[in-house]
Amino acid sequence: MGNFGETIGKKERDKKKMKKRQDKLEKMEERKANATKGKTLEDMMAYLDENGNISSKPPDMRFKKAIRAEDMQISTPKAQKVDPADLIRTGIVTFFNEAKGFGFIKDMQSQESVFVHVNQISGRVKENEKVTFETENGPKGLNAVNVKKAV
Repeated sequence: MGNFGETIGKKERDKKKMKKRQDKLEKMEERKANATKGKTLEDMMAYLDENGNISSKPPDMRFKKAIRAEDMQISTPKAQKVDPADLIRTGIVTFFNEAKGFGFIKDMQSQESVFVHVNQISGRVKENEKVTFETENGPKGLNAVNVKKAV
């Protein structure tokens, strides 16, 4: 019989552990036998070709392009100066509630509806009137500002 306190399940577990250890040692020996000492710096280098693809060959210097540091834009591009006349839009008042003090203007160019508050209107406007206005971003979308009747 077997040793005291030794069961069949315990023997099986011990056999599996020994098998795993043996396999691990064999793999380690195989890696040591097939391993090369290390790669040279040239073997480890990677290059980018003119198309941005990674290659193992250095790029051909005949295709080298000179790039000036001033031409690079790393952050946001510089703002272009905008003519104030380009900011003025025209539209038609589609809805205006005088009691509540707000309404909507349909932009003639983009056909989008723009919110307008009574504080941004100079004079009085009614529905279906043509107006000129500027836009600014509000918390819920575009808002019309400097609203005036079109001449």
